[in-house]
Amino acid sequence: MSRFSEPQDPLFRALNTSLGFDYRLAPFDIEQSLAHARMLARQDIISGEDLAELERGLGEVRGEIEDNRFEVHPDDEDIHMAIERRLTELVGPVGGKLHTARSRNDQVATDVAMFVRAHADRDRRALLDLLDVIVDLAERHLDWPMPGYTHLQRAQPVYLSHHLLAWFWKLQRDARRFAFVLELTGELPLGAGALAGVNFDTDRGFVAEQLGFPAVAQNSLDAVSSRDFVLDYLSAASVCATHLSQLGAEIVLWSSEEFGFCEVSDSFASGSSIMPQKKNPDAAELLRAKAPRVVAHLSGLHGVLHGLPLTYNKDLQEDKERLFDAVDTLELTIAAAAGMLGGISFNRERMAAAAADEFPAATDLADLLVKRGVPFREAHGVVAGLVRTAIESDRTLSELSEDEVREQAPQLVPGYHELLAEGAWLESKVSEGGTALPRVREQLERARDVLREDAQVS
Repeated sequence: MSRFSEPQDPLFRALNTSLGFDYRLAPFDIEQSLAHARMLARQDIISGEDLAELERGLGEVRGEIEDNRFEVHPDDEDIHMAIERRLTELVGPVGGKLHTARSRNDQVATDVAMFVRAHADRDRRALLDLLDVIVDLAERHLDWPMPGYTHLQRAQPVYLSHHLLAWFWKLQRDARRFAFVLELTGELPLGAGALAGVNFDTDRGFVAEQLGFPAVAQNSLDAVSSRDFVLDYLSAASVCATHLSQLGAEIVLWSSEEFGFCEVSDSFASGSSIMPQKKNPDAAELLRAKAPRVVAHLSGLHGVLHGLPLTYNKDLQEDKERLFDAVDTLELTIAAAAGMLGGISFNRERMAAAAADEFPAATDLADLLVKRGVPFREAHGVVAGLVRTAIESDRTLSELSEDEVREQAPQLVPGYHELLAEGAWLESKVSEGGTALPRVREQLERARDVLREDAQVS
C-alpha cells in the first residue's frame, strides 16, 4: 500500500533522485548501518540472530560496492534506499529491521558528517605534506635575496626563504582550520529520527563511539536540520583554495621572462600548439583559477540554507554536489601544489639583481634619520628628496656624493653609504618575524617544531 494514488511523474523522479551523486556516500552508509545494527542488538531492540544476518548482508553489499558490482535500480531514489533494497534481497525481511529507530533524515545527516570528517582529516594531512615541501625549499634557499613587493612594485628586499615561509604560515593556518572542522563535526546526528527523536531506548553514545564521533547532537531538531559542518568545511576549503590561488599567481609571474625568478619542472608545464619555444606554467595557472569554483560552492550552499525553516527540507539535498566537487577540487590542487613546488627551480642571479635595486632602501635611510633624532614624517620627506635627486640625475642612491647627501640630510653623514652596502638593509630587519637571517633561522626552527607537533596529532 502507498499513501499516493498515482505514480511519480518522470520529471519529478529526475528532479528528486540523488543517486547520481550520493553514491559516494555508500562506504559511510555501510559503516553507519553496521554500528546502528549493533546498537539495536545491544539494546535488545533486535535479536542477536537478526544482527548476524544484517552484518552478513551488509558485508556482502560492501563487497559488491568495493568490487564495483553493486547494481542500482530505476526505483532507487538514493544510495541509502539502494543499499537497504539490496540488503533485503540478500537477507530477506530482516533487512527491513535495519531502519528501526532511525529516519533517512538523521541517516543522511550522519553519512554527510562522516564524509566531512574523513576529508577534513585527509586535507589536513595533505597540507602537512605541502608544508614540509615548503620548509625544505626555504632551508635550501636560506640566504637568496629577492625583492619584496607591494602593489606589485618593488618595495623592500627579503630573502627567498622568508618569502616562502609566508606561505608556510598561511597554509599552516589552513591545516588548523580543517582540524577545527573536525572538532565542529564531532556531534553524531544519528538517533534524532525524522526530527523529534525515536520511540526506542537507543544508546547514541555507543553508536558515536563506534563511528568515531566524540559526542552526540543534543537537540533532535538541530541534528537533522544542521549543515553547519558542510559550511565549515567549504569555508576552510575556500580560504585554502584562495591561498593556493595566490601562490599559483606568484609562480606564474615569477616564471615569466619579465621576472625570470623561477622555472617549474617540465612535468608541471605544457607547451603551445603553435609556438615551439613556449613553456607554460599551467599547473600554477590552474591553482590560480580553482579558488572561485570552491568559493562559489560555499556561497551557493549559503543560498540554499539561508531561508530554510526547521527541520528537514528537500533543499538540503543540494549540499552534496557542492561539497563533493569542493573536496575533489581542493584535494587535487593541494597535491598538485606539493608536486609543483617539489620540482621548482629558482634563479639566484636574477633575483639578486632585482633585489640590488637601491631605492627600496629608502625606508632604511629614513629609519637611520629617526635613530638620529629626526621625527619619522620629517625623515620620510628628506629621503624622498634624495630619491628625487637620484632619479632626476639618472643615478642610484649610492652614486650621490657625500656632499650632496650632507646638503639635504646632514644627519645621514656618516653612515649613508655604509647602509647602502650590499645586503646591509636586508640584515637590518631584526624585529621578530623579520627577514634578517637570524630571524629567518628562528622561523625555520619554529616551522619544523609546528610540523612535528601537527604530525603527532595525526
